[in-house]
Amino acid sequence: MLSFSYPWFQSAQLFFKRISSRIAAKFINIGQEATFFQDNLVGKLCKSLAISGLILYVFYILLSNHPCCQSSNFFTNLTHKWGSHPMITTDSPTNLSDLVFGIAASVNTWRTKRIYVDAWWRPNITRGYLFLERTPTNFLPWPSSFPPFRVSENISRYQPYNKHRMPHAIRMVRVIAETYREENKGVRWYVMADDDTVLFIDNLVEVLARYDHRKYFYIGMNSECVTSNIDHSFEMAFGGAGYALSYPLAEALARNLDFCIKRYPTLYGSDHILQSCAADLGVSLTQEKGFHQIDLHGDLSGLLSAHPESPFLSLHHLDVTDPLFPSMNRNESVVRLMEAAKLDQSRLLQQTICYHKPYNWSYSISWGYSIQIYESIYPPSVLERPLQTFVPWKRIRMPPYMFNTRFPSKNPCEAPHVFFFESAEKIKGEQIVSTYVRKFPRLLPSCSSSGNHSTDHISKVRVFSPLTRLHGTGNRRECCDIVRVAKMNVSEVKFRACMKDEIVG
Repeated sequence: MLSFSYPWFQSAQLFFKRISSRIAAKFINIGQEATFFQDNLVGKLCKSLAISGLILYVFYILLSNHPCCQSSNFFTNLTHKWGSHPMITTDSPTNLSDLVFGIAASVNTWRTKRIYVDAWWRPNITRGYLFLERTPTNFLPWPSSFPPFRVSENISRYQPYNKHRMPHAIRMVRVIAETYREENKGVRWYVMADDDTVLFIDNLVEVLARYDHRKYFYIGMNSECVTSNIDHSFEMAFGGAGYALSYPLAEALARNLDFCIKRYPTLYGSDHILQSCAADLGVSLTQEKGFHQIDLHGDLSGLLSAHPESPFLSLHHLDVTDPLFPSMNRNESVVRLMEAAKLDQSRLLQQTICYHKPYNWSYSISWGYSIQIYESIYPPSVLERPLQTFVPWKRIRMPPYMFNTRFPSKNPCEAPHVFFFESAEKIKGEQIVSTYVRKFPRLLPSCSSSGNHSTDHISKVRVFSPLTRLHGTGNRRECCDIVRVAKMNVSEVKFRACMKDEIVG
């Protein structure tokens, strides 16, 4: 390596060192200024974007609420494009205000059918309309306790396509479109029913809340009778039982209903037309066992005493069956059932089974309706099957029902003692006590094989149940204990949660 000792060289070397350090310092200052400028620019850009977004949001709110823009489809199309839904928030649970009811009715039968709508309609709370074929002049002024009525649109333009055996099929299926047109803001579900349908709307809200209302859902149940399903469709929700349509499906049906009516001119009734229209849109029936068409005649107590493990949602055709409770007319029976529903709709007709082993008794409890006590031990798999106290809608030779049944028996070890719901009240300790009374004697001897422990002396059963709601699908039945068997005439039962892996019976 060369080394220089000349003074001029050393001076030049010192000069270049000073220049280099000044240049380096300059570059450092330039870098710091660039960083400051970048941070400042990003901050200003974020502030500008936030202010712009706020201005656009305010503009959107003002425009969408302006009268001139209320009928515009711009925002609807925009929200549909991006996969959301108008007027619907996904972070809040479904409640009663999210449901709209469309009730198909007739002026000719309203006087006798109104008792069924009165049982469940809540004035100023429930949303919906009663659709009539003409103005109900005999009922004017229209009471505020009734659902608001609408006169169905003129359907004469469909006359060439009206080959249905049910005379009002087209008018009734159009209730879907007319209900949608009346109410389409802040709606998640449309519930269709007849004027002789009794709905249990708290349970209905809980069931529908399990489904995504932003998707296409057609929810209901087919008939109890095989022949009715053969005549119509096993894939059809029977309209008398009621069925629910999610907002997107109801919207699509309303838009395409004219085409469907013309495409299916010979189907029997409105519910079959609707099912065919839904199928054309690629939507199948989602079954919920709590909807009940009741294509049955006679005594329903056997069916209602062994309800499937599913929330109780509806009853239909009560004007062609026996009253639900003995020694009562139909109106009184419906009122009595609704008394239990007001206290605890979640447990209504839910079956709970327990045993009094010292006497070999089996208790089958249909909360809010009935209790059956057998003088023998029967497992739940037997007691789940309804006693066939009813007859089918049509008498046919094939198996008549869509479920298994048991035939009533005169054998004292097989025939139950039956008690019917009388009253219920809240008591201390966050409990409800419901009372069931014997309405008629069994008129049979005691079961000798169980040790002759007769139940004839019991005239009343009290059931203690929690005040908290019972959550149905996916959970077990509740268990119960016989806490008192009096020597006089009263038995007491207490509901409880079943223990882990507890075997009932």
